[in-house]
Amino acid sequence: MSRQESLLQWTACVSSNMPELSMSQARLLAWWSYGIAITGACGRYGVATFLALLCGLKVANVEQRLYEWCLDAQDKAGRQRQEVALTTCQVALLRWLVRLWGGTQMALTLDATSLGARFVVLVVSVVYRGIGIPVAWVVLPANTKGAWRKEWLRLLRLLRPAIPPDWTVIVLADRGLYAGWLYRRIVRLGWHPFLRINNRCLFRPAGCGGWYRLTNLVSQVGQQWYGRGSCFQDPAGRLASCTLLAWWEPGNSDPWFILTDLAPDASAVTWYGLRAWCEQGFKCTKSGGWQWQLTQMAHPARAARLWLALALATFWTVSVGSELECGTNLDDPELPDLQALLDLKPGRRRIRLLRLGRLWLLVQAIAQHAIQLPRQLLPEPWPAPLAPTQAVLTPWPEVPI
Repeated sequence: MSRQESLLQWTACVSSNMPELSMSQARLLAWWSYGIAITGACGRYGVATFLALLCGLKVANVEQRLYEWCLDAQDKAGRQRQEVALTTCQVALLRWLVRLWGGTQMALTLDATSLGARFVVLVVSVVYRGIGIPVAWVVLPANTKGAWRKEWLRLLRLLRPAIPPDWTVIVLADRGLYAGWLYRRIVRLGWHPFLRINNRCLFRPAGCGGWYRLTNLVSQVGQQWYGRGSCFQDPAGRLASCTLLAWWEPGNSDPWFILTDLAPDASAVTWYGLRAWCEQGFKCTKSGGWQWQLTQMAHPARAARLWLALALATFWTVSVGSELECGTNLDDPELPDLQALLDLKPGRRRIRLLRLGRLWLLVQAIAQHAIQLPRQLLPEPWPAPLAPTQAVLTPWPEVPI
């Protein structure tokens, strides 16, 4: 097999799964994401140098192609100028992921990550086996005034057609992002909000006439409470019918207070723990993986297109690492028992799937074997509900505020 064969395989895979791109756009996206996955960094010159050495091309020519791929149409030279339609690619990426997804449950997270005083990135991620895979995002200038409401609503609306309507989808966000409009939009899309709220809020359990402070519902480590009712005393922001899930997990400094539209017996407060996986995804985008914190980009739209290559590299390496972890890629009789070599055990993840997958791709490239392409995603079961021995279910307080 030639040294370029694995790059050609990946290019064909990207082109077939993202048909909305032109051939040249798909090829350059494949080059970007392949270079990032193999080198472990997203710097344009470093990726261009690697690709030039691999393909026998001049570094300057490759770097110029990668640079122009990130540009808006008006910033390019020539008559047939085209820019990568980012929103179209984000939908295509999620649809690709959905095609490989095992099951009909999916958890999305909403969160923001920043790059110093330069950028803030609003990201919708699919959380999967300890990591968040970005599927939609917008890059905004940091330290600028303006609400994020319009952008979050646009991203959610954009992704809705990519997920089958009969799937169970929960959308998780930390208390800094809670808003009534966000809760209602998620419900309107047919998904289920799983939003953490501030512990200073008030709640009125169904059948009760008074309002209670959340800290009165769960006041000690180990306690939990759940039930239907109304949240927020102010009529302007009140949710008249919702479920509150509360739990003070041992080891946490504060309890979780989660609002959802799901019935108490159809949800579990422990599911909120999935939200932390998106933070692992951000870490992999930066120092734990693709080194985006070192970028010298200053233009938000160009950075957003680079994020497409980062997201695709993440999806690819995580899918490869997932198959190693699950033992589902051992269909080649010549392969050694990889699970035995790696000492992989259920519930014990000593290495991130992104790093594990990247290492396996490096081994395949060095050995000049056909590289593994994304084939399936097998999500772990969501965390089980708390058992009675794990927490004490507190009764309603006797005296409201």
